[in-house]
Amino acid sequence: MLKSRKSVVAATLLAALGLATPSAAATFDGAWNVQINSSNAACSSGASVSIGISNGQVASNNAAVTASGRVAEAGTIRVTLESGMKRAVGSGVLTGTSGSGTWRAALCSGTWTAQRL
Repeated sequence: MLKSRKSVVAATLLAALGLATPSAAATFDGAWNVQINSSNAACSSGASVSIGISNGQVASNNAAVTASGRVAEAGTIRVTLESGMKRAVGSGVLTGTSGSGTWRAALCSGTWTAQRL
């Protein structure tokens, strides 16, 4: 009885935190092209980054940019991009073939859009 109750509590906590199960997050698996735009004219805008998603885990498809993060089963995504000393953190939502959200870095911020390749 106690073990069963702990399992229910753990499952409820995981659902509340929005953590993806591998099978549900696999809906977003594949290659994605992310277009990055800055809201600050002093920061570069229009960059494009390729990422891959496998079982809800985000990874880079480019040696120059390291991507990491997670996609939850509802499509909520949190990702970190790093290139040398530069680091940006983004969040947003993916659907079956596209997505959008916001990002921020030390001195810049903006929006991003994504298309499944």
